[in-house]
Amino acid sequence: MRIQKYIASCGVTSRRKAEELILQGRVKLNGEVVNTLGVKIDPGNDKVYVDDKLITPPKRNYYIMLNKPKGYVTTVKDQFDRPTVLDLVGDINARLHPVGRLDYDTSGLIFLTNDGEFTYRVTHPKNKIKKVYIAKISGIISKEDIEKLKRGIVIDGYKTSPAKVEVLKIGKNTSEVKITIHEGKNRQVRKMFESLSYNVLSLKRIAIGNVTLGNLPEGKWRHLSDREKNSFLH
Repeated sequence: MRIQKYIASCGVTSRRKAEELILQGRVKLNGEVVNTLGVKIDPGNDKVYVDDKLITPPKRNYYIMLNKPKGYVTTVKDQFDRPTVLDLVGDINARLHPVGRLDYDTSGLIFLTNDGEFTYRVTHPKNKIKKVYIAKISGIISKEDIEKLKRGIVIDGYKTSPAKVEVLKIGKNTSEVKITIHEGKNRQVRKMFESLSYNVLSLKRIAIGNVTLGNLPEGKWRHLSDREKNSFLH
């Protein structure tokens, strides 16, 4: 097993962050500093240290899905003392962290885990994991703007990948749109609509990959099934 993957599997951090720790000289293998990527280890015999602390795999990895309400931040701690998604998950004796992000004003599906490898698989752009959202926007969305979203749209100086777009409902002066993306940029869906002059009135994520929110009540969580978990790990 490569050392950065082992560090991630121990729940210390994600694989990408583990690579940064290695390049910074903060990782030791059997007492010797490792500062190159890709070194292979034997988890049964080798000892790996991060910042001079021996790391070991957790006794159990947790894979949790949560229906996040608005008004919670997707961080372990918040500098402004706002409630975090971890406040909604009790009785788990593990250092959980959110997988990716979901804005303070956005509700819906988010994963929590202590497995850095799982986080890497779900969040790394190369894996192109789909995320499905329901957006309620101001105004009646035009066919031209739908096509722009489908082709990809420029926000913050980069062009988004093509999105799948389906209009679910047209109100008096609102539109309800289902949009599927394969990226996870900060506030991406909101910025995509705002770049076309639509205000996002509400936004909810209903699926990540093949895992759907289903009828999980808001503010509640459950463990992922082995099938759901393995859809990302294999």
